[in-house]
Amino acid sequence: MKRIVWLVLRLLLAAIVLVYLIDWTAWRVKVARGTGYGTVQVDEYLSTPLKGNKAEYDFMGTQSHTCSHSLFPHRAAPCWWLARHTSHWE
Repeated sequence: MKRIVWLVLRLLLAAIVLVYLIDWTAWRVKVARGTGYGTVQVDEYLSTPLKGNKAEYDFMGTQSHTCSHSLFPHRAAPCWWLARHTSHWE
């Protein structure tokens, strides 16, 4: 039973590494063509602590964030993730 579990874990790890390497290679090809990066508009907020465990939230504006067109993050957050998380809190 242990032998099967170790085999499955090794195969799973190998599959994850393989998917990451394929994603990195595809992203490098996109960067070479000039389409590896994109931008997403993100709303930024500032949380200021107040007395009595309260907080004040201020809208700081909309910023353009650079993202990578890939499955995993490569030097920037992936565009698919950043497009779903358009609020940034500081």
